[in-house]
Amino acid sequence: MSIGLSYVFVTPYTIAKSRTGGVLSRLLSRTGLDLVGAQIFAPDQQFADDYSVSLRSRVPQNQLMLLADYVKQYLGPSGGRPHRTLMLLFKGENPCEQLLNVCGHLYTQHVEVSSLVGETIRDTYSDLIFNANNQEEVRYFEPAVITPRQQDEADKDLKFIANFLEGRENLVQNVVYPDPSKIERTLVIIKPDNWTHNSSRPGAIIDMFSRTGLRIIGIKIHRFSLAEALDFYGPVEGQLKEKLAPKYGKQAREILEKEFQLSLNDDLEKTLANSFGVECARNQFSQVVEFISGKKPGYYTAEEMQKAGNVKCMILTYEGENAINKIRDVLGSTDPNKAAEGTVRREFGSNIMVNTAHASDSSDSYEREQNIVRINHNSVVSIIREHVR
Repeated sequence: MSIGLSYVFVTPYTIAKSRTGGVLSRLLSRTGLDLVGAQIFAPDQQFADDYSVSLRSRVPQNQLMLLADYVKQYLGPSGGRPHRTLMLLFKGENPCEQLLNVCGHLYTQHVEVSSLVGETIRDTYSDLIFNANNQEEVRYFEPAVITPRQQDEADKDLKFIANFLEGRENLVQNVVYPDPSKIERTLVIIKPDNWTHNSSRPGAIIDMFSRTGLRIIGIKIHRFSLAEALDFYGPVEGQLKEKLAPKYGKQAREILEKEFQLSLNDDLEKTLANSFGVECARNQFSQVVEFISGKKPGYYTAEEMQKAGNVKCMILTYEGENAINKIRDVLGSTDPNKAAEGTVRREFGSNIMVNTAHASDSSDSYEREQNIVRINHNSVVSIIREHVR
């Protein structure tokens, strides 16, 4: 079995139209590939020109010429402003073939609307508009996504992409706002319960967040180390003890009274809360850490503490006015059963711990959290260098 690495570019137009979630849903649910990396970046004109030249050297040229022209004209900056492109990195058996089948082929001829079925990403999201007086002259072309056809093309492109991305920040800052003081950033984590198998859930969640009108300026695939998980959820440990220990103490009292047919006083209930209750709360905290990192807290070496876990998350950074509240409104209450209809947690969450996504609850939380997950560090380049030599 031949395992390869390939990519899909989600074009600036597709991102701007908030179609990223829909594209991701198709790619995840209709391939058997593993999404191993993701990064938003802003190609410069040199990148667009070089990539365009590479496309022109491939076959079939009648299709790729149109794509090469698009890349040269629209992938790079316009009016001095760079645009966001999203690269999704997939690993698995015959990745180029699988991705191409889902992305769809490029139409270079006029196609009647009645003949389109929306089966592929390009059927749904691409546009090929011809001049009314000349059905052979393309007036506007939008491919929605770009992906290589062959593994040798993918390998060549990935080396080129890695060279461009090397040393660049993970957040794209390409907009100047009239009043920057009104602009907030917030962190969203699409948690491990969404990645147990290939499904449309991560894309559907992004699609729900898109109704906020906020801009995605950063995406990365992240595996929490145990040290990161403990740091990230550190503030929760005290909250769990304060909230849960008295409840567990009361439950323990009730069970003991029923089992032994006796009456216990309030002082003993407090003792149970401060011993048994605290231990139960501590166990709940351990479960939260294990859920996000795949590793239960315990005795580990410093190296083991820093090692990436074996469960996957997607981390997104959103930017815009009132970003924190807008995202949390769509996210919903911590308990999915109490979350409002139409929210992410109501739709996809299972319980208070397995509640599908996290979002920063304040500017201070965002600053703390983005430092823990090293938001400006992305593993895409190292993944490419590891697999493509």
